[in-house]
Amino acid sequence: MTTFKLFRADTATALSLDYADAGIRAGFPSPAQDYISQSIDLNRELIEHPASTFYARVAGDSMSGEGIEENDILVIDKSIEPEHGDLAVCCLNGEFTLKRLCFTNHGRGVRLMPSNRRYRPIDINEGDDFVVWGIVLYTIKANRRRRLGSERWG
Repeated sequence: MTTFKLFRADTATALSLDYADAGIRAGFPSPAQDYISQSIDLNRELIEHPASTFYARVAGDSMSGEGIEENDILVIDKSIEPEHGDLAVCCLNGEFTLKRLCFTNHGRGVRLMPSNRRYRPIDINEGDDFVVWGIVLYTIKANRRRRLGSERWG
Protein backbone atom coordinates (compact mmCIF):
# COMPACT_ATOMS: atom_id res chain seq x y z
CA MET A 1 0.00 0.00 0.00
CA THR A 2 1.01 3.61 -0.46
CA THR A 3 1.56 5.95 2.44
CA PHE A 4 0.58 9.59 2.15
CA LYS A 5 1.34 12.70 4.13
CA LEU A 6 -1.74 14.89 3.66
CA PHE A 7 -1.80 18.69 3.69
CA ARG A 8 -4.85 20.95 3.69
CA ALA A 9 -4.94 23.41 0.76
CA ASP A 10 -4.27 26.98 1.94
CA THR A 11 -6.29 29.38 -0.17
CA ALA A 12 -6.15 32.30 2.26
CA THR A 13 -3.79 34.18 -0.03
CA ALA A 14 -3.65 34.61 -3.78
CA LEU A 15 -0.85 32.86 -5.62
CA SER A 16 -0.57 35.10 -8.66
CA LEU A 17 2.20 34.22 -11.13
CA ASP A 18 3.11 35.55 -14.56
CA TYR A 19 1.30 33.64 -17.27
CA ALA A 20 2.13 33.15 -20.95
CA ASP A 21 -1.44 33.54 -22.17
CA ALA A 22 -0.59 32.62 -25.78
CA GLY A 23 0.63 29.21 -24.60
CA ILE A 24 3.95 27.42 -24.90
CA ARG A 25 4.28 25.32 -28.05
CA ALA A 26 5.33 21.72 -27.65
CA GLY A 27 5.56 21.22 -31.41
CA PHE A 28 7.25 23.67 -33.79
CA PRO A 29 8.69 26.79 -32.12
CA SER A 30 6.88 30.10 -32.46
CA PRO A 31 8.27 33.61 -32.14
CA ALA A 32 8.92 34.47 -28.49
CA GLN A 33 6.52 36.79 -26.75
CA ASP A 34 8.06 40.12 -25.84
CA TYR A 35 6.06 40.31 -22.66
CA ILE A 36 3.67 38.33 -20.51
CA SER A 37 0.35 40.12 -20.36
CA GLN A 38 -1.58 38.15 -17.77
CA SER A 39 -1.15 36.43 -14.45
CA ILE A 40 -2.67 33.22 -13.15
CA ASP A 41 -3.66 32.36 -9.58
CA LEU A 42 -2.86 28.70 -9.00
CA ASN A 43 -5.19 28.57 -5.98
CA ARG A 44 -8.11 29.64 -8.18
CA GLU A 45 -7.00 27.47 -11.10
CA LEU A 46 -6.45 24.22 -9.20
CA ILE A 47 -8.85 24.42 -6.24
CA GLU A 48 -12.59 24.54 -6.82
CA HIS A 49 -13.65 23.39 -3.32
CA PRO A 50 -11.15 24.79 -0.76
CA ALA A 51 -12.80 23.16 2.27
CA SER A 52 -12.49 19.68 0.75
CA THR A 53 -9.19 19.97 -1.13
CA PHE A 54 -5.96 18.42 0.12
CA TYR A 55 -2.44 17.87 -1.17
CA ALA A 56 -0.51 14.63 -0.77
CA ARG A 57 2.96 13.54 -1.80
CA VAL A 58 3.22 10.21 -3.68
CA ALA A 59 5.21 7.42 -2.08
CA GLY A 60 5.59 4.33 -4.23
CA ASP A 61 5.55 3.42 -7.91
CA SER A 62 2.28 1.57 -8.54
CA MET A 63 1.07 4.35 -10.88
CA SER A 64 4.36 4.93 -12.73
CA GLY A 65 2.85 3.69 -16.00
CA GLU A 66 0.80 6.91 -16.03
CA GLY A 67 3.82 9.06 -15.24
CA ILE A 68 2.89 9.43 -11.55
CA GLU A 69 6.11 8.96 -9.64
CA GLU A 70 7.60 9.10 -6.17
CA ASN A 71 7.40 12.61 -4.64
CA ASP A 72 4.85 13.97 -7.14
CA ILE A 73 2.22 16.11 -5.43
CA LEU A 74 -1.45 15.23 -5.81
CA VAL A 75 -4.31 17.73 -5.63
CA ILE A 76 -7.20 15.73 -4.13
CA ASP A 77 -10.83 16.82 -3.84
CA LYS A 78 -12.91 14.88 -1.32
CA SER A 79 -16.21 16.38 -2.51
CA ILE A 80 -16.11 14.83 -6.01
CA GLU A 81 -18.40 11.86 -6.63
CA PRO A 82 -16.23 8.94 -7.86
CA GLU A 83 -16.71 7.75 -11.43
CA HIS A 84 -15.39 4.78 -13.37
CA GLY A 85 -11.81 5.51 -14.47
CA ASP A 86 -11.10 8.23 -11.89
CA LEU A 87 -7.69 8.37 -10.27
CA ALA A 88 -8.54 8.02 -6.60
CA VAL A 89 -6.98 7.99 -3.17
CA CYS A 90 -8.69 5.10 -1.42
CA CYS A 91 -8.56 3.80 2.12
CA LEU A 92 -8.59 0.00 2.15
CA ASN A 93 -8.54 -1.80 5.49
CA GLY A 94 -6.96 1.21 7.20
CA GLU A 95 -4.27 1.92 4.57
CA PHE A 96 -4.19 4.52 1.79
CA THR A 97 -3.57 3.57 -1.82
CA LEU A 98 -3.58 5.46 -5.12
CA LYS A 99 -5.25 3.62 -8.02
CA ARG A 100 -7.65 3.97 -10.95
CA LEU A 101 -11.23 3.07 -10.06
CA CYS A 102 -12.80 0.34 -12.14
CA PHE A 103 -16.46 -0.34 -11.44
CA THR A 104 -17.31 -3.93 -12.30
CA ASN A 105 -20.44 -6.08 -12.22
CA HIS A 106 -22.66 -3.26 -13.57
CA GLY A 107 -21.43 -0.88 -10.85
CA ARG A 108 -21.83 -3.30 -7.94
CA GLY A 109 -18.15 -4.21 -7.69
CA VAL A 110 -14.92 -2.21 -7.42
CA ARG A 111 -11.46 -3.06 -8.69
CA LEU A 112 -8.45 -0.82 -8.00
CA MET A 113 -6.14 -0.72 -11.00
CA PRO A 114 -2.41 0.03 -10.81
CA SER A 115 -0.56 1.19 -13.92
CA ASN A 116 2.74 -0.54 -13.09
CA ARG A 117 2.78 -4.17 -14.29
CA ARG A 118 4.65 -5.24 -11.15
CA TYR A 119 1.43 -4.71 -9.17
CA ARG A 120 -1.80 -6.68 -9.37
CA PRO A 121 -5.28 -5.19 -9.45
CA ILE A 122 -7.06 -5.19 -6.10
CA ASP A 123 -10.63 -6.49 -5.99
CA ILE A 124 -12.71 -5.02 -3.18
CA ASN A 125 -14.48 -7.79 -1.32
CA GLU A 126 -17.62 -7.65 0.79
CA GLY A 127 -15.73 -7.82 4.11
CA ASP A 128 -13.21 -5.09 3.23
CA ASP A 129 -13.27 -1.74 4.99
CA PHE A 130 -13.16 0.44 1.88
CA VAL A 131 -13.82 4.08 1.08
CA VAL A 132 -12.89 6.35 -1.81
CA TRP A 133 -11.21 9.10 0.21
CA GLY A 134 -10.90 11.59 -2.63
CA ILE A 135 -10.47 12.07 -6.37
CA VAL A 136 -7.15 13.27 -7.78
CA LEU A 137 -7.69 16.29 -10.01
CA TYR A 138 -4.08 17.29 -10.71
CA THR A 139 -0.59 15.91 -10.38
CA ILE A 140 2.26 18.35 -9.83
CA LYS A 141 5.68 17.03 -10.68
CA ALA A 142 9.27 18.17 -10.74
CA ASN A 143 10.73 18.04 -14.22
CA ARG A 144 14.39 18.58 -13.35
CA ARG A 145 14.92 15.15 -11.82
CA ARG A 146 16.72 12.34 -13.61
CA ARG A 147 14.29 9.89 -15.19
CA LEU A 148 14.63 6.57 -16.91
CA GLY A 149 15.71 7.14 -20.47
CA SER A 150 17.06 10.64 -19.80
CA GLU A 151 20.63 9.41 -20.30
CA ARG A 152 20.05 9.71 -24.06
CA TRP A 153 20.04 13.51 -23.65
CA GLY A 154 23.60 13.56 -22.35
